[in-house]
Amino acid sequence: MNIAVFGANGPTGRLLTKQAIEGGHRVTAVTRNPEAFPLRNARLNVFRGDVYDLASVEQAIEGQDAVLSTLGVPFSRQPISVYSQGMDHIAKAMNKHGVRRLVCVSSSATDPHIDPDGGFIFEKIVQPAIIKTIGRTLYEDMRRMEQQVKASNLDWTIVRPSGLFETLEVTPYQMAETYIKGRFTSRNDLAACLLEQASSEEYVRKVVAVATTAVKPSMLKLIMKEAFQKKHK
Repeated sequence: MNIAVFGANGPTGRLLTKQAIEGGHRVTAVTRNPEAFPLRNARLNVFRGDVYDLASVEQAIEGQDAVLSTLGVPFSRQPISVYSQGMDHIAKAMNKHGVRRLVCVSSSATDPHIDPDGGFIFEKIVQPAIIKTIGRTLYEDMRRMEQQVKASNLDWTIVRPSGLFETLEVTPYQMAETYIKGRFTSRNDLAACLLEQASSEEYVRKVVAVATTAVKPSMLKLIMKEAFQKKHK
């Protein structure tokens, strides 16, 4: 399968690209800084592109079988548009070249559910602070992106992870339509879920939640990392 990965130079995008290559796929890794991309392989095309530039998006998507988006930016008090503007260009390019399959990353924070096991601090302090204050502009744009994707004529799947953390390998992650009980998702599991959806029809035109249950990170470390994450391109 020919796969284009947007946001390829982010932490999840790199894992996804690596897993896709190891799975025998041909990957076009779209990044603004190809010289900084750490992977090299005969089945990998590291493509200089920017989702704000429609022409480069169209060029990257031509000839693909599926498009996977791991676009991501840090929290900011300023308005964020990379998700919605980027998806607008991706959808236009896919329609132009007749590419149907789209799988994109969003977040469980776009549609939060009460977790009975979350506890008072998480439900009343941590989650509202992240969603309504620290990450307000980011999640607003993610919601705009989700609305665009749902309104499109593409064969889309929106993947919603929860608090992202690192594991050395893929674990037996769990998926469920719309919502799953679980506050954490490892990036390796998220990447594996995205790649699985590229060739599956189970969740076409649906929202799927993905969670890691075999391993759990420190809540404090996770919050600090999310709040002070460095910008990646």
